[in-house]
Amino acid sequence: MDFSPAIRVFLSTMGYTAFGLVVFGIAFWIIVKITPFSIVKEIRDDQNTSLAVLIGSVILGLALIISAAIHS
Repeated sequence: MDFSPAIRVFLSTMGYTAFGLVVFGIAFWIIVKITPFSIVKEIRDDQNTSLAVLIGSVILGLALIISAAIHS
């Protein structure tokens, strides 16, 4: 099929978005599995702000790595 450039860009953007979400989901799942405590309980119930900042930092780091891999 011969797609217009706009549709091609849209489809590639959707593909990269899906890839990024899958990588983030896998990374969060790994973090949850390797920690000896419940991350959700610590953040939601115990209001552990430092843990939330740490998880956010990991997600931002993954976002930088994924964006660099996509743009190279």
